[in-house]
Amino acid sequence: MNYPFWDVPHIGSGWVIGLIAIYHVMISHFAVGGGLYLPVAERKALREGRRDWMEKLRAHSKFFLILTGVFGAVSGVGIWFAIGLANPEATSLLIHNFVFAWAMEWVFFIIELSAAAVYYYTWGRVSDELHLKVGWLYAIASFFTLFIINGILAFMLTPGDSWLAVANTGREASHFWQALFNPTFWPNLLMRTLVCISLASIWALVSYSRIDGDKFPELKTELIRWSAKWLIPSFALLPVALGWYLWAVPESQRALLSLGVNTIGTGAFTQVTRTALIIIMTSATIVGVVYFFAWRLPREFAFGHACAVLMLGLMATASGEYAREMLRKPYVIGRHMYSNGVRVPRADTAEKRGQSFLAHSLWISRRPDTESAKAIGEAMFRSQCASCHTRDVYRSMKNLLAERNREAIGSFLNLLHDYSTNSTYRAYMPPLVGTTNEIRALGDYLAALKTTNLSSAATTSVPATSGKPVAQNER
Repeated sequence: MNYPFWDVPHIGSGWVIGLIAIYHVMISHFAVGGGLYLPVAERKALREGRRDWMEKLRAHSKFFLILTGVFGAVSGVGIWFAIGLANPEATSLLIHNFVFAWAMEWVFFIIELSAAAVYYYTWGRVSDELHLKVGWLYAIASFFTLFIINGILAFMLTPGDSWLAVANTGREASHFWQALFNPTFWPNLLMRTLVCISLASIWALVSYSRIDGDKFPELKTELIRWSAKWLIPSFALLPVALGWYLWAVPESQRALLSLGVNTIGTGAFTQVTRTALIIIMTSATIVGVVYFFAWRLPREFAFGHACAVLMLGLMATASGEYAREMLRKPYVIGRHMYSNGVRVPRADTAEKRGQSFLAHSLWISRRPDTESAKAIGEAMFRSQCASCHTRDVYRSMKNLLAERNREAIGSFLNLLHDYSTNSTYRAYMPPLVGTTNEIRALGDYLAALKTTNLSSAATTSVPATSGKPVAQNER
């Protein structure tokens, strides 16, 4: 535990990140897709002399500026706070390894924010040609922010053999470009770009659904139908992009999908497979709703219809982000760092897994009155279990262990500690690291969770630093 643990009751720290990230992705991807939508639509309006389009585009650009420049930026900062608290070890690695990429991304981000403001506030104040150039500048800058962040997010699943070969040696920076352009960079970029285009369409439908179809029947029909067409590239190419992406994903991670498909009739049916089906169903529903309500009946397409499409888009986006997270399990950074922050070299052999986990922790009490089995067990739970499990609600340890007695819990912990190659838990759970005494204390703590009063747990003193010490930077 190189950092203090952020204990979020009931939902866990992971869902704090997830809730902010889902909200942020809906806006940030619209910032990219909408940034392309606006200059393309303006160019069409200028070519056809449609000043009525220009008026609505100006209103849409105001909505775009407020949503992306305010709510998108604030939620982006929220993600940084959340990931820094929830998994500081992985966040630190990403910052140090990609500091040059983050610097480039911030340059493009500043250009993006500035261009968005200039684009809106110069409607009718500069020439049409100059105004359109500002729109294209925004579109290019916003795409490159996606381009860079996509590489970092893809790295977390597939860092690549080249980077892994120099990991923990101090020479990681020498493989910066290989890490950025990792095996899933391009298919992931294609998928995200298609999602951006889809969200540009969905948010445009929300904006134009408020046009009075009785007063402006032709204008509303044209804008609604033209915006609906932006869904076509996404839904035509997304299956191709998904196939390419899965082909680039390591076989060990694709196995999670295969396991879900193969066990659909037996009840195992993994979460990542369930989530993939939700993506397919919601995406198909979006196509149906847009076709029957927006394309066929554009004048009657109401704000409520647009909000329904937006909610379906939110479900598809949330499912996609959740599936991406689940596909990484048991890692937070593929083949390098487990989801609880333990680095793979720290747990790759039985001898290393048997070393003390808490010996060099900076955040364990050293007071004699608290250095008990209960305190050690809680510290082990927080550092090795609580990144994925809560005590009582989400992935509740109380529910998961409800049918196990103390002996069964101990056997399960030993199974995770042994981490044999034929263990089914290797597919989605990290190994358990620690001495025999530390693991025993964790077992006592987990058994005590099943009781109403945790204070009734055994408090037999166990040395917190037993076992061979491990260097702090090996965690």
